[in-house]
Amino acid sequence: MDVLLHAVVGLHIVGIAALLGGFLTQMKAMGKGEARMTPAMLHGALTMLVTGVALVGINQAQDHALNTVKLGVKMALLVVILGLVYVKRDDEKVEAAAFGTVGALTTANIFIAVLWV
Repeated sequence: MDVLLHAVVGLHIVGIAALLGGFLTQMKAMGKGEARMTPAMLHGALTMLVTGVALVGINQAQDHALNTVKLGVKMALLVVILGLVYVKRDDEKVEAAAFGTVGALTTANIFIAVLWV
């Protein structure tokens, strides 16, 4: 079961890398007002959602104690991120505020995962 847990954590990290990487590659375009939500950002957010739910299930199956408040906050941030990316995915240009919000919430999600014990 530990191998499965570590594999899903690895996929979760790949998802967040795709989301944050997609954001970072568009930073220069954001300054010009030409940023767009890339498919990698959408797929990364979806990967994070699916693997995050799987991680909760795996940990519950092993009777590990879960910090439900932390998980709820992370899920709420991810739902907002996913909503923004999904709604704006076909737009040629995305407002800097919406695009910056995705980057800020993604970064916040990372720091919550790492620092909130």
